[in-house]
Amino acid sequence: MSRTQGDRPRIGDWSSPQELTRLQDERLPVVLEQAERSPFYRGRTEGAGAPARARLEQLVPTTKQQLRDNYPFGMLGVEKRQLATYHESSGTAGTPTPSYYTAEDWNDLAERYARKHIGIGPEDTFLVRTPYALMITGHLAQAAARSQGATVVPGDNRSLAMPYSRVVRVLHGLGVSLTWSMPTEPLIWAAAARAAGLEPGKDFPSLRALFVGGEPLGPARRRRISEIWGVPVVEEYGSTETGSLAGECPEGRLHLWADRAVFEVLDPVTGRIGPDGAGQLLVTPLYREAMPLLRYNLEDDVEVSTEPCPCGWALPSVRVLGRAGFGHRVGAMKVSQSELEQLVFSLPADYGVLFWRARAQPELLTIEIEVEDSARDLARAALAASVWEAYGRLPLRIDARPPGSLVPRRALTGVHDVVKPRSLFGADEDWDKALLYY
Repeated sequence: MSRTQGDRPRIGDWSSPQELTRLQDERLPVVLEQAERSPFYRGRTEGAGAPARARLEQLVPTTKQQLRDNYPFGMLGVEKRQLATYHESSGTAGTPTPSYYTAEDWNDLAERYARKHIGIGPEDTFLVRTPYALMITGHLAQAAARSQGATVVPGDNRSLAMPYSRVVRVLHGLGVSLTWSMPTEPLIWAAAARAAGLEPGKDFPSLRALFVGGEPLGPARRRRISEIWGVPVVEEYGSTETGSLAGECPEGRLHLWADRAVFEVLDPVTGRIGPDGAGQLLVTPLYREAMPLLRYNLEDDVEVSTEPCPCGWALPSVRVLGRAGFGHRVGAMKVSQSELEQLVFSLPADYGVLFWRARAQPELLTIEIEVEDSARDLARAALAASVWEAYGRLPLRIDARPPGSLVPRRALTGVHDVVKPRSLFGADEDWDKALLYY
């Protein structure tokens, strides 16, 4: 079999689950040896000559809290001078977790992200519309796209210098062919494009795919985004602590990169750990120098299957529920975001529903949707029928709001006032901006 630089397998270097297991077993002794260099893991992986996989399976899963408790460099597996970058997670589910990588780690990160069935190439103009700063997602997409020769447009979605009006101008004016964002972003771009007098499916002829990740994406919303823009939606799954963990095959399934990491599923109720089923995903990266991780619990709800896929990739498939899988009680029923999203985006496309929100209270489920007056009553009735079919006759209120209620028009068309720091102003200028960057 062929190998890439650094002896990292390429997609296609394996032909069966048994081959994947053999590749993992070849690499695991090195992984455990590297982990012994980390202050956190030192002394934990010894096993008196036992096979590396058996030693791994004896370990208690590593938690996010342990990463936080060992901030900043308690997990470090190399000399600090070898580090290339330092990152932290977004902290959406708690205190941010630290993460760091060597240059060799970055080769692996970029290779994994670039594993798209719709490839990235030198002819592409690639809009990166995820955060940069301490998170890895923007840096990761940029490194992967540049490794393939693409032109990168760094459109950080946390920057005030890149409002949605500017995103639309860039998409249209630069002939962007590929984008990387959370799934919600292309819906907002569509509304912003229409506010600018452009039609998403017609006025962006260079666009050929939308790469998305960072939040659960149900099939109905995926179809709606693809219908609006007229291009495929390609999903990615990963984290700041690990980089890309799964990519989408031509059949539309997410496959775990099991040649680059060992994946296990923890049942949080029974404590059972196995190769598949429903539970929380445990990850052991196979090519990670700076920060070894053994059975790291991402705390994401997933469903992993080892059943063969028509695409022919000998990789386990994963359905990512995220923390949305927990849901909230309304009456006797538990309501989840992923299920409600599926119902909302199953409404007919000509109703024009792009934005919604819901509040689950013990005595009432309230759903608000943005919809034109012409489709108001039809949309409310159709959504109510779908919710009651899915959950029974739970107490429900559906409010149809006019466009601009949930996502204000000013957010779609506005241009933020971004100024560089200065202290001298003219007579007709606002000197209250003297100490403001934004």
